[in-house]
Amino acid sequence: MKKTSPIRILIADDHYVVRMGLIAMVNLEPDMEVVAEATDGNQATALFKRFNPDLTLLDVRMPVKNGIEAVTEIRQQNKDARILMLSALDGDEDIHKAMVAGASGYVLKDSTEDKLLPAIRAVAAGQRWIPKDVARRLAARQLFEELTQRELLILNKVVKGLANKQIADVLNISENTVKWHLKNILAKLSVADRAEAVAVAIQRGIIHFQ
Repeated sequence: MKKTSPIRILIADDHYVVRMGLIAMVNLEPDMEVVAEATDGNQATALFKRFNPDLTLLDVRMPVKNGIEAVTEIRQQNKDARILMLSALDGDEDIHKAMVAGASGYVLKDSTEDKLLPAIRAVAAGQRWIPKDVARRLAARQLFEELTQRELLILNKVVKGLANKQIADVLNISENTVKWHLKNILAKLSVADRAEAVAVAIQRGIIHFQ
């Protein structure tokens, strides 16, 4: 009987211990083989082009170029690329952005080995992989109205601690316009005040606090 070639995998994660753990786990599987490893999204896209792996396992939060940006670029290189996101980020916006960018699956980093390995095999075989916990977060996102680009810009300024007058000055708009946008932001996020808006935005992955 003809021996099946192992799944060739590129792993990208900026945390050394996590990356080494993933590589060790994958290489123990007879039907899998890590062919390249990256520490940031830039390396990931370059190594994808060089190795053309069967599956790319990407972290969402990475330096230089994040995982979602890397997904977009990889898919531009190869529209059939099979990409599985592995992230500690469980916000519905993070998940949504990854799937829209072209990922075929999304697995949380607290997943056990018996959940991650089937996900790798499924995505490598051309299937989508959305676990129940991830699916619930995506479903919850449908309950909220999306923020506009201007609202996101103002929310970013709020997260940085700017007052309404400061936001108005920075964006060259009136303070009343800022207040109007903030009112819409609070309504769309279903929150009562600025502090709660910041907390919910970070929790959902709408804003990443640097």
